[in-house]
Amino acid sequence: MRLPEARGELSAAVIEGLRSGQAVRTMGLPKFTGADPLADEDLQLALAVCYELHYSGFDDVDDRWEWDPGLLALRADIERLFERALRKLTGPQPAVGAAEIPAALSALTAERGGPSLARYIQTHATIEQFREFVVHRSLYQLKEADPHTFAIPRLTGRAKAALIEIQIDEYGNGQLPRMHAELFRTTMGCLGLNTEYGAYLDRLPAVTLAATNMLSMFALHRRLRGALTGQLAAFEMSSSLPNSRYGNGLRRLGGDSRATRFYDEHVEADAVHEQIAAYDMCGSLVAEHPELAADVLFGAAAAEALGGRVSAHLLDSWARGSSSLRPVTRPADRVPETRSLAGAAA
Repeated sequence: MRLPEARGELSAAVIEGLRSGQAVRTMGLPKFTGADPLADEDLQLALAVCYELHYSGFDDVDDRWEWDPGLLALRADIERLFERALRKLTGPQPAVGAAEIPAALSALTAERGGPSLARYIQTHATIEQFREFVVHRSLYQLKEADPHTFAIPRLTGRAKAALIEIQIDEYGNGQLPRMHAELFRTTMGCLGLNTEYGAYLDRLPAVTLAATNMLSMFALHRRLRGALTGQLAAFEMSSSLPNSRYGNGLRRLGGDSRATRFYDEHVEADAVHEQIAAYDMCGSLVAEHPELAADVLFGAAAAEALGGRVSAHLLDSWARGSSSLRPVTRPADRVPETRSLAGAAA
């Protein structure tokens, strides 16, 4: 994975430090007076680059940067702004009892009225728009399940067993072709997209990076393990119907069973996972650690809020007749021109 192009002073400091192999220069964070850290291109890219060192890393960047004290200190400063903005966005969450957790999660993830990205993709999206949608999802889906694996050693008892049960399915029961990340890679290939992890990082706007950064922040901090389980529960509980619509939308556009298998698999798997996540994982976690109840709901609320922002960005861009992706800066970042799915898969 290559280092992206900087989007401002903050991301430039991080990227130039990694590229040169020198210490990341210390700097004061910008004052976000009247601005939204969740939508700031510079801040979200800097944070995304820091987090990627814990996953696949970057070409020609020494792996020892993962635990560089100076970089970690800068990341911690960014995370404080990020978490504060997330908690402001979601508002305080109630400290409910373990028995109430599933109902509270269900209320947070209930489908509401208004424009729906999944419905639009099912019935109206063009092939170019579907490709854009997949590009937005690629930074997470090509490492699907990996962030949540960080939580396994941080949970105990039934909550740990429930998370492992979900993860086993996510990793295809140990069979590479059945891993959900690999199924998504196949979908990308059928659409004629670059299937390399992180290939479209330069094209992803801050609103998309914020959603993936949130997940990484929850995953890398033990104190936020409740938020990570809440995020996973929200994802599983609100996934089956949208994935059915995405699959049907891709079939409408000419996708065959190979192209739609990722979405079809999630319709079935997530219908089972939502019960495990809400009751056995989150409910059990709160029964063992009642002090984590509010964080579980915070994670779910944050996931829903940032997911809603991404959906609104795509729909608003398409309504204006514009691309939802950032402009191309390098030829390799270009999403392919329109062509048939049969041609893309050939």
